[in-house]
Amino acid sequence: MSDLFSKFDPLIETRDQLLSTGITDPFGLVMEEVVSPTVAICNGRKTILLGTYNYMGMTFDPDVIEAGKKALDEFGSGTTGSRVLNGTYVGHRAVEEALKDFYAMDHAMVFSTGYQANLGIISTMAGKDDYIILDIDSHASIYDGCAMGNAQIVPFRHNDIDALEKRLGRLPEGAGKLVVLEGVYSMLGDIAPLKEMVAVSKAAGAMVLVDEAHSMGFIGENGRGVAEAQGVIDDVDFIIGTFSKSVGTVGGFCVSNHPKFEILRLVCRPYVFTASLPPSVVATAATSIRKLMHGSNKRAHLWENSKKLHGGLKQLGFTLGTDQPQSAIIAVIMPDLERGAAMWEALLHEGLYVNLARPPATPAGMTLLRCSLCAEHSSEQVDEILGMFEAAGRKTGVIG
Repeated sequence: MSDLFSKFDPLIETRDQLLSTGITDPFGLVMEEVVSPTVAICNGRKTILLGTYNYMGMTFDPDVIEAGKKALDEFGSGTTGSRVLNGTYVGHRAVEEALKDFYAMDHAMVFSTGYQANLGIISTMAGKDDYIILDIDSHASIYDGCAMGNAQIVPFRHNDIDALEKRLGRLPEGAGKLVVLEGVYSMLGDIAPLKEMVAVSKAAGAMVLVDEAHSMGFIGENGRGVAEAQGVIDDVDFIIGTFSKSVGTVGGFCVSNHPKFEILRLVCRPYVFTASLPPSVVATAATSIRKLMHGSNKRAHLWENSKKLHGGLKQLGFTLGTDQPQSAIIAVIMPDLERGAAMWEALLHEGLYVNLARPPATPAGMTLLRCSLCAEHSSEQVDEILGMFEAAGRKTGVIG
């Protein structure tokens, strides 16, 4: 009998070789206590969190926590049902209303995770005889949505406007076309040239979906993302987002102005056949979203943190994923997996948690340390972080 696990043997071998050196498993960290959006107790010691995607620091907001407690008391711990059956409570409608107000759009649809939002909308909108044109560095949930809908996948070189235009030009006239882009790409923290890409897509008769998971709440005058910042939000057909980053809880969503959008509630399988979010979760999400509508001071401080950390790491001699800070994500490129893991562990010993990212999740086969800043990081904490990077970098030989 064949062993279905055998396909994973190369990864098992790589992992075993890495752990045989005595290094801490970088993918098995346990947080014993979370003190705040920026501090936790890991392995018994106080640790600054720089790898949580908690961009706006809403996880400990008093109003958000109180809303969750109130909903838990009034509605119980879960819905035990799908949104199209018994799983729509007043809170689910309330969070969709909050999203419509936040984005100033006509329709909002909430999923149980951000992954399911991409999976559901993409697989439902583009089927067997349709074409999905997507950036080659797109998130796994986007690729999985393509596969589930069985659409024809047409990838193009990362952030390359000309490549997108050429791919669109080769498609059959009259075919269904969906261009899928991301506002901020999560591995390197770089933003897409949406203004030009949306114009090219519309000229070719394609619909456009933009995943703003890593920009919602932070980028744009009202925190609506890169599409807002670049002035094309009204030209985008679908915006996908998540509650697990700036909003500070869990869940996913799609907003749109398309007049036929509501039919998706009856035909989108990851929406119809999944239990809806617990009442306490949608209550925290709705409260957080409405507070983010007035988060301009937090957004300004987060930009200051991003510029300070990016400039400091560059000055220390680290290789970064972008020449200039473009988002709340700063990627520190490592020479290889072994030294990346050693650097990750050295930082943890210094009292800093970051994400170690490796292929196949990363582009071009690179290993990197991904830093995601929070609006609640103080300027003094950023100074501490830079000191920790310098000490760990010299200890591991990543910098001289």
